[in-house]
Amino acid sequence: MGNWQTQPLTLPSVLAMVLGAVIVLVLALGVVTYTIYVQRKLLGWMQLRIGPNRVGPLGLFQTIADIIKLLIKEDVVPASADRPLFLLAPVLAFVPSFLVLAVVPFSAHHVFTANLSIGVLFYLAVSAITIHGVMLAGWASNNKYALIGGMRSAAQMLSYEIPLGLSLVGVVLMAGSLNLNDIVLAQQHSGWWNVIPQILGFLVFLVASTAELNRTPFDLPEAESELVAGYHVEYSGFRFAFFMLTEYVYLFAMAGLCATLFLGGWSGPWLPGWLWFAIKVVLFIFFQFWLQATLPRMRVDQLMTFSWKVLLPVSLVNLVLTGFIKAFW
Repeated sequence: MGNWQTQPLTLPSVLAMVLGAVIVLVLALGVVTYTIYVQRKLLGWMQLRIGPNRVGPLGLFQTIADIIKLLIKEDVVPASADRPLFLLAPVLAFVPSFLVLAVVPFSAHHVFTANLSIGVLFYLAVSAITIHGVMLAGWASNNKYALIGGMRSAAQMLSYEIPLGLSLVGVVLMAGSLNLNDIVLAQQHSGWWNVIPQILGFLVFLVASTAELNRTPFDLPEAESELVAGYHVEYSGFRFAFFMLTEYVYLFAMAGLCATLFLGGWSGPWLPGWLWFAIKVVLFIFFQFWLQATLPRMRVDQLMTFSWKVLLPVSLVNLVLTGFIKAFW
């Protein structure tokens, strides 16, 4: 695509951008559909269960059937809810999850994504908007369980965004750029992936990203045993599907960000670049499912303490060490 920031918009360029957005959306929906299927299968095998096996061969169409069921269900709005905010919250949560995919480089050519000079900053800034959608969902539902889930989610996401952002600063210092494409090229030029010199930052990123995604053991905003379903307890039908879609699109986007920043992005020997990128994304997603099958849920006080007293100091130490490396080596 042409650089729309320096060239005037024309009908072909607008159509190209719309087509690219549609293709990325379809790709994300396809990935999400079968990510859920693989998650259910893996959890079944790890817990000595079968998992979905009824709809389609090997249960391959089970997630599609579940999506259709959600889309045709009645959209219920509680009588005591704040209706405008209740209807707005799922959209406000989902749209940023799709927007962040605009800067994730699936390959070296940026065929359907934007090559922004501030790609890392764009991801962090846009993903933070989802917090507002989650909080609105909890508050506008006029349900005590939803409100507690929304408050937990806001506290958790805000707390873990700080070490997450600091873990990325080390990578930015190593590459000297906020451009995701430049970060991958810097790893190719240095001869090693950032996971080696930035091992502390990588570990902080793994933990903080798990908390940002509300995945086990940090799934307190959706703790079924305590909050029924959390901030989206009053939602049904396609609005509930929006929240589920948000969670798994962010899982895909965060996996792409991890692969780009720490694992060399599309770089690798012999195989095509997009295939290397896909392998790294799958490894990150598998790691999240593995955690879900093995770890118990943390307590709220443990969750917040771990962010401020462990991850934040470690991320600051990593930042100082990175500065010394850049200055003297």
